[in-house]
Amino acid sequence: MVDFIKEFYLFMKVRKKYWLLPILVFLALLAGLIVFSQTSPVAPFIYTVF
Repeated sequence: MVDFIKEFYLFMKVRKKYWLLPILVFLALLAGLIVFSQTSPVAPFIYTVF
């Protein structure tokens, strides 16, 4: 996984694709929210937000 992140960073740096970083961060946060909402007692409160 670390190699993938390193390769992705080098790809963005060389090809000047810095606009991909916010998309990747947003997707990672959304995935974390989904995982957190499945396994926590806070889940009913997260569902009311959507």
